[in-house]
Amino acid sequence: MRIKFYFSILVLFLLGLGGVLLYLAKGMKPLHLYIVEGIIAFILVFLFIFYRKIVKPMNIIGSGMELLREQDFSSRLSKVGQYEADRIVNVFNRMMEQLKNERLRLREQNHFLDLLIQASPMGVVITTLNGEISQLNPMGLKMMGVRLEEIMGKKIENIDSPLAEELANISKDQTAVVRLNDANIYKCTHSSFIDRGFHHPFYLIEKMTDEVMRAEKKAYEKVIRMIAHEANNTTAGITSTLDTVEQALSTEEDMEDICDVMRVCTERCFSMSRFITRFADVVKIPEPALVTGKLNELASMCKRFMEGMCNDRNILLWLECDPKLEPVRFDAALLEQVLVNIIKNAAESIEHAPEGTIQQGRVVVRTIAPTTIEVVDNGPGITKETEAKLFSPFFSTKPNGQGIGLVFIREVLTRHGCTFSLRTYSDGLTRFRIIFP
Repeated sequence: MRIKFYFSILVLFLLGLGGVLLYLAKGMKPLHLYIVEGIIAFILVFLFIFYRKIVKPMNIIGSGMELLREQDFSSRLSKVGQYEADRIVNVFNRMMEQLKNERLRLREQNHFLDLLIQASPMGVVITTLNGEISQLNPMGLKMMGVRLEEIMGKKIENIDSPLAEELANISKDQTAVVRLNDANIYKCTHSSFIDRGFHHPFYLIEKMTDEVMRAEKKAYEKVIRMIAHEANNTTAGITSTLDTVEQALSTEEDMEDICDVMRVCTERCFSMSRFITRFADVVKIPEPALVTGKLNELASMCKRFMEGMCNDRNILLWLECDPKLEPVRFDAALLEQVLVNIIKNAAESIEHAPEGTIQQGRVVVRTIAPTTIEVVDNGPGITKETEAKLFSPFFSTKPNGQGIGLVFIREVLTRHGCTFSLRTYSDGLTRFRIIFP
């Protein structure tokens, strides 16, 4: 029961007592009557002081509790003129001021963290306790290549994104470096933070593509230059010697066979020199001279150029152009070489497929509005293990491959500012997709 109720009972009791005294004072002497009136006056004064000292401060403190319950930290209690109660009021007001400042500080801190997450160059993915995505910053969306409305509320393993698949395989409190089928390399960390006593998982995604590519390029440039220098110097001396010996022996009788061997050796040296030069050309890719052009025209030209090679291998080469395609800026010479290499790789993958697995080889060059071009083939596909190594220097799935074709493609497309990917989709088709900025 509340104090006001007890106070009401006390008031009724004292008033009743005063009434009884007045009733008994009818037959009393004047002195006794004055005493009874004094007692009644004392009771009234006592009730007034009791109300001011006890009940009113408790009402004010009760109002303060209501403010706390409503989380209204901007209001304050007024002093009541009673020492003990005013001490409580002062403590309460200081506590409300601290709570207000703390709430303001937390709001400002949370706002700053939200701005920091949104502007971060790292991808940030925050999930609920059930593993469903609750927050994803713009860089995370860009890295995953998805739209926000497509993934909110979904578990990360249910998202159709190569990066999401890699994130789902990272254990708690672990860090992994993953290389995707679009030549991008990411450092991914799976950790958690505590909010309201619960551990909320999150992922940090740091793009390492530029750093790794610079290190790779620096390494293979040095190796290629050294090999090219030594090989070209050696082959130049050998071919010069062989040419001199062949000329000397050509005047002698019965030396035709030896001269033929000399010519074969000379041609082999030239072939080796051309082989080394192809590696050196990857290092010396010129900066693209960007000019606004039409991808449909470039795709049509590459289709005509590669049609003969595909026909010789019994492969159908189709062209599907989107008339709504927007003009883009590109270097026609470099991009033509890129498309030729992609079509050639697609045709070779079909050619080297196990016998009987493909009834009719088919390569489709397709443009998609606003600024996308892709090469699709129905070859045997690319395994998950191979995807991560596709754009690595000197890696090739071909028996006699040199591993420089995709490196060349990667360098040219990166310098154009394109995003690209090479993967086999659930429909069994392999797509090399290029999106221009």
